[in-house]
Amino acid sequence: MKTASSLLQTIAFVATFVSAAPTLETSLFARQAISTLSTAQIASFKPFSFFASAAYCQPARTLAWSCGANCNANADFIPTASGGDGSSTQFWYVGFSPSQNSVIVAHQGTDTSKIQALLTDAEAVRGKLDASLFPGVPSAVTVHDGFRNEHAKTAPTILAAVQRTLSAHPASKRVTVVGHSLGAALALLDGVYLPLHISGVTFRTIGYGMPRVGNQDFANYVDSHISLTHINNSREDFVPILPGRFLGYSHPAGEVHIQDSGAWTSCSGQDNTNSACTVGDVGNIFEGHAGDHSGPYDGELSAISVSDDQLD
Repeated sequence: MKTASSLLQTIAFVATFVSAAPTLETSLFARQAISTLSTAQIASFKPFSFFASAAYCQPARTLAWSCGANCNANADFIPTASGGDGSSTQFWYVGFSPSQNSVIVAHQGTDTSKIQALLTDAEAVRGKLDASLFPGVPSAVTVHDGFRNEHAKTAPTILAAVQRTLSAHPASKRVTVVGHSLGAALALLDGVYLPLHISGVTFRTIGYGMPRVGNQDFANYVDSHISLTHINNSREDFVPILPGRFLGYSHPAGEVHIQDSGAWTSCSGQDNTNSACTVGDVGNIFEGHAGDHSGPYDGELSAISVSDDQLD
């Protein structure tokens, strides 16, 4: 007999499939503009894919910045703080990158089986943001309860670490928040949260394989207030199409989709259904593959992942 949780997952899966059926709205959105990134633009993201991958390392390793290839790729990074246990609280770290002249905030993702369950069970219910953490955000904005609750566990600690890092590097006026999978969702929430408490600084969020985080009002708020790029790989990763739009979720603008050819496509608007973008490429979860969630995202970097030596 199926458990309540598995029944919810089945219902969500079927509804995602049904909701992806072609409609007049879909055919209209398919004409949204797309453009191709230059070689230089693509190369500019490479350091951040390594920063996102390094977030899978144990906090002691990121604090010492000794996490193998992912740390070596950004060898000048100066860590400030790290935390999480990788179970009840995702790993995270904060520090300064001289080469990027930016404070870096990175959040750990999770494995495909766990993110799939999180996105398709009862946690897909949305709720309002905590007004003490997100002062001034409209009450119509709602986000995934699981993401919101996970973000709240570390938000004040990360804020304090960012403030310390900015104080230690006063010439820098830039903060970049990165993450993959669940880490990308947390990065987006941090991208909304941190500017509400820190002024005089430019913020940017870069997410890889990011699921939908909130409703249409949230997506509109992000588009109006946040500099966001969410990058999806050329393979059939279904995580970015979850939770389904039929549940009231919407992606903000800023999608970059990596094609099979290796070209990077900038997809305008929210949930662009052009076949060169994720929603058009992966119409439902049955067209996707769980193993594609880890990448590749960036040329030489075959996947967002960590090796055994990084976890020791």
